[in-house]
Amino acid sequence: MVETRKGGLFVPEPEVRPGGQPDFSNVKIPRAGTVERPPVDVDPRDIRDMAYSIIRVLNRDGEAVGPWAGTLSDDELLEGLKHMMTLRAFDARMQTAQRQGKTSFYMQHMGEEAVSCAFRRAMEPGDMNFPTYRQAGLLIAGGYPMVDMMNQIYSNEADPLKGRQLPIMYSSKEHGFFSISGNLGTQFVQAVGWAMASAIKSDDRIAAGWIGDGSTAESDFHAALVFASTYRAPVVLNIVNNQWAISTFQGIARGGSGTFAARGLGFGLPSLRVDGNDYLAVHAVGKWAVERARMGLGATLVEYVTYRVGAHSTSDDPSAYRPKTESDNWPLGDPVIRLKNHLITRGAWSEERHKQSEAEVMDSVIVAQKEAEKHGTLHAGGRPSARDMFEGVYAEMPPHLRRQRQQAGV
Repeated sequence: MVETRKGGLFVPEPEVRPGGQPDFSNVKIPRAGTVERPPVDVDPRDIRDMAYSIIRVLNRDGEAVGPWAGTLSDDELLEGLKHMMTLRAFDARMQTAQRQGKTSFYMQHMGEEAVSCAFRRAMEPGDMNFPTYRQAGLLIAGGYPMVDMMNQIYSNEADPLKGRQLPIMYSSKEHGFFSISGNLGTQFVQAVGWAMASAIKSDDRIAAGWIGDGSTAESDFHAALVFASTYRAPVVLNIVNNQWAISTFQGIARGGSGTFAARGLGFGLPSLRVDGNDYLAVHAVGKWAVERARMGLGATLVEYVTYRVGAHSTSDDPSAYRPKTESDNWPLGDPVIRLKNHLITRGAWSEERHKQSEAEVMDSVIVAQKEAEKHGTLHAGGRPSARDMFEGVYAEMPPHLRRQRQQAGV
């Protein structure tokens, strides 16, 4: 029955407030392996129902089942597990560094590691991601040096971006990671434009746009869908639905569409939902969508159903707007634990080896941190030169900037 009311503005409300009992009964989760895997060249009209289901590969026994299974070997999965463990250890050290005053700001990925780490392995060199601030796994899984990431976070003398970006707003053209924008939503439509340019050049490179559930309320999201569908841009449009924008539950942005993926149906795009805490499912869906784009079949909209375990950032207190125990009740579990259990089930891993690997990963992160801190932190050591603010904007510096640089004595 549709809720009605006489007069007044309807404002969506979350299922539960702080102090209440967490409730995810509205999250309908199909059994693993039950969602079909259509051919890559499927007509989007034939898979409209996939915008309302959830593609899952790992069942509760840690087994990979169904038509989306089998895209990765055990060795590749072990590598993926290490990527997620590295991102989690990196987060822990940088969160502590922020609390110690070594950087001004940080954002963790806890619970969402599989989304970016697995998707990155579905892409190829030369492809370009247009990420938000919670896809550092794209860099870690792509081999970008942790020391460079930390230098950028500390804004020290070795910061590859010369202090021009906020902490965690990385950029690396060589690693297919477009500069992060703090204005949310902008990069979704930019990804489509980049993909259109690739098609115009008859290149086979594809783009991937990233956006959070809250930012789908921005006009750039809808503009991206218009251009992607009209021009069949070779792009994968990724929505990371981690249930919460900052202080705001997802219902405000989702509106009456039912799911975020369903928004793609009105544009004629194939629209899928995937278990974002299932590394195997994320990779399989990412590979399917990437292949479709590279074949010239156009864009795909993918919604990753996951959960933001931690705060939105170090400037946020989630206990003010959601129950403290809510993450413990999230029905799709922890992506690291689920992949670990799968590999143990296959006989390719063990609890002992996992503990040893955790220690080794943390050691590697600490080594990288010590190296980065040799170059300085927010309040100590070397900093980028003030001269750098005048460089890298124009091919030839205009006279007024030359005068300003001279006046500044740099």
